[in-house]
Amino acid sequence: MKTKNLGFDSKLIHSGMIDDKYGSATVPIYQTSTFKCKDLQQGADMFAGNCDGYFYSRMGNPTICSLEELVADLENGYNAIALSSGMGAVNTIYIGLLKNGDHLISTDAVYGPSRLVMEKYYAGFGIQADYVNTTNYENIINAIKPNTKAIYIETPSNPTIDITDLKKVVEIAKQNNLITIVDNTFCSPYLQKPIDFGVDVVFHSVSKFINGHADIIGGVIVTREKELYKTLRETMVNLGCNMDPHQAYLVIRGLKTLSLRMERAQKNALAVAEFLEQHPKVKWVKFPGLKSYNQKELAKKQMKGSGAIMVFELKDGFNAAKVLMNNVKLSMLAVSVGGVETLIQHPASMTHSKLSKETREKAGITDGMVRLSVGIESKEDIISDLNNALSKI
Repeated sequence: MKTKNLGFDSKLIHSGMIDDKYGSATVPIYQTSTFKCKDLQQGADMFAGNCDGYFYSRMGNPTICSLEELVADLENGYNAIALSSGMGAVNTIYIGLLKNGDHLISTDAVYGPSRLVMEKYYAGFGIQADYVNTTNYENIINAIKPNTKAIYIETPSNPTIDITDLKKVVEIAKQNNLITIVDNTFCSPYLQKPIDFGVDVVFHSVSKFINGHADIIGGVIVTREKELYKTLRETMVNLGCNMDPHQAYLVIRGLKTLSLRMERAQKNALAVAEFLEQHPKVKWVKFPGLKSYNQKELAKKQMKGSGAIMVFELKDGFNAAKVLMNNVKLSMLAVSVGGVETLIQHPASMTHSKLSKETREKAGITDGMVRLSVGIESKEDIISDLNNALSKI
């Protein structure tokens, strides 16, 4: 069934379906490492890339390919590559697109490990990187060097919830012949499609909103054009960080309810953000759905909704944040985002703890900042839980 012209919700259900001989209504799990060939010629042709087919699951597997087709369809991309983790996607992009002497420009408040591996490992291979506030486009322009190869942004940024204008970044990149890369994890393709703005490479930690059930680790890369897809797929295959068929099956199953989960989580998040903004012990709240959010118009322009992740700071700083997080009951003190459950965490001592205090503060990650990923529980219960914990301060 052709799905390109279907609506987003219909694609969630029907894209990537496999028409197997048994008429399965869901994508089967092809839990096999290898596939038998009809004859030697077919085997030789497949290894040479002269015919379609499967011969080893690191290179391709029907269940995994089903997920790749589905996500590529949702992102309006050329094709996708499923990987064993979100960091597998990050490293595949770094290794596949950058070489000794190249320079990368990235968001200063990017996901901590994405920056950590660049500064700890790739710098040793002769790759340079500058991290700037990409919401100020002069910062991007001023950071461009003769050896700059790519601009890698995260929007909204993790954990500061700052939005970078995708259209402007693509314009800058095209003027300077640069590759654009976007971490779309916080939005999922339900809320934002960077490829529609001309972005070259989009990736996700599918452990978050795409899967949505906190039961797998995985990543996916989507490219706008064929050549980048071929380069990154070859890199993934050679690195050996492919997704497992059972992982892929669970992600496909989780994706079917993406729209439903996102709508419920967004409504909950707005109610929670409005509650926190009015609370006397809260200094400020950053959430795209709030009237006070300073980038509200840009959010409306490139995102379908406000998402379900916010950050806030308590008036009494870290000590108050510690009391809050030690006293929540329904909200889980845990890293990750995008599951059906509400998760709360402290970026400075958890997800971004490997960065220096100076680096964190320069990126706007304060010691009193709390990140909240709102789930699909009853909003009244989430608010009551937070209110009870805040009363302990």
